[in-house]
Amino acid sequence: MAMTLRLTDEENTHLSELAEMEGRSKQEIMRLALADRWARLQKEQQLGEVLSRVLPRYQGLLERFGTT
Repeated sequence: MAMTLRLTDEENTHLSELAEMEGRSKQEIMRLALADRWARLQKEQQLGEVLSRVLPRYQGLLERFGTT
């Protein structure tokens, strides 16, 4: 799917420099950035789900640790 990405001059310069430093195309840099951001969000979401299950179970213990 084709897409137009509008960047400021400074953002475009940064993207061009990054692409040149890594020996990649600007398109590849953007696709990798998207994949990285997606992976981080998924990990954050998984952590949130785990904490929502685990924290209530240990709430009393955590409160005792916090008051000593």
